[in-house]
Amino acid sequence: MAPGRDRRFLRTSGQPWTSLAVVAAVLTAALVACSSDGRDGVGAETPGGASSTAAAPARPGDATAGQPGDDSRADRVIATGLRSPWGLAFLPDGDAILSERDSGKVLLMPADDSGGKGGYDTPVEIGTLPGVYHVGESGLLGLAVSPAYATDHLIYAYFTTRADNRIVRFTLDGTDKGATPRIGQVTPILTGLAAAQFHDGGRIAFGPDGMLYAGVGDATDRSRAQNPASLNGKILRMRPDGSVPPDNPFPGSPVYSLGHRNVQGLAWDSAGRLWATEFGQNTWDEINLIRPGANYGWPVVEGVDDTDDGRFTNPVVTWPTDESSPSGAAISGGVLYAAALRGERIWAIDLRPGLGQGTAPAPSAARGDVGAPASGAPATGAPAALRLGAYGRLRTVVTAPDGTLWVTTSNTDGRGQPAKDDDRIISLR
Repeated sequence: MAPGRDRRFLRTSGQPWTSLAVVAAVLTAALVACSSDGRDGVGAETPGGASSTAAAPARPGDATAGQPGDDSRADRVIATGLRSPWGLAFLPDGDAILSERDSGKVLLMPADDSGGKGGYDTPVEIGTLPGVYHVGESGLLGLAVSPAYATDHLIYAYFTTRADNRIVRFTLDGTDKGATPRIGQVTPILTGLAAAQFHDGGRIAFGPDGMLYAGVGDATDRSRAQNPASLNGKILRMRPDGSVPPDNPFPGSPVYSLGHRNVQGLAWDSAGRLWATEFGQNTWDEINLIRPGANYGWPVVEGVDDTDDGRFTNPVVTWPTDESSPSGAAISGGVLYAAALRGERIWAIDLRPGLGQGTAPAPSAARGDVGAPASGAPATGAPAALRLGAYGRLRTVVTAPDGTLWVTTSNTDGRGQPAKDDDRIISLR
């Protein structure tokens, strides 16, 4: 079997971005590629970020970009002083809820629009989830808000204990106006997922179908990804109570797709298609378009499988691991944004060509495109790097109620170089 391959892109010196609207406009003139994540010898996330960007589009202030000039910095620090923030979600009233991986704390950031500028108050602790155990990459990871939150007040969490990884849901009590809510009753809905120091996955999200999806890592045992009896190395799909939907691809099983190493990002586009970011080992990180029942190849394949036997589904985008280590993912305006840990940047991939909303141009050597797209991959734009100045490692990206992107840094996770006031939440416009 030939080794995985991807499209490479010319490297240029990086400049901070100022406008997501400009990014989306520039991306329509770009082409397809692939994604990855950084790690050490056992496949863990590794410190340090590359100092270069790949295929950076013209700056917003550059007349050649064909966009109005805008030389102001549009990113805004929303919160500081966090410790290894991981999960981030919004309640229906606009309040933000987030998790701290190492401490097991859940924090609430009340929305405060008294100044008319969409402000947020300082994060306050609303409780610690019992049983959280942190070592390496494990601990309190993803959060998700119930689609029926207005009536059930339920929050979902994925975390590590001394015995397993599990998904629980808990009530948010005391939500009366003016009161600080607290964590109420905690109920496990899925237990017994293998846990380890590395590769715990941890991202959870509700899809447009109302089902709960979870990215579960292989917990450092690569054989689990291809083992149908194991829930590790998979993306899972379940009802909100943890039961198996009757239309899952494998009857009686929550497994939705298999052959994954360490999925940490889940996002849906306007057509309802699920996209996932995945940490590779030492060669390629990936962005995959997830189809029910599909096998994404790990550990047989890392990156693109050059055989044509049809066993595995190729990634849509790959990167060398030092340029990415993609964790969180969000889709806004037809563009997929992936937060990169080792790459210390946001990768933006235009999905609109594949949605019939634009046409990706032919490859151009001048842009640094090399090779061919993965066989059968949908049309996308070439990944563009959005560098956030000196913010370091980036963990999670979500779309805020006002349409901006919120990004969490991850410099206090043991692999970064914390600056004053780290970790932070940054808002991009």
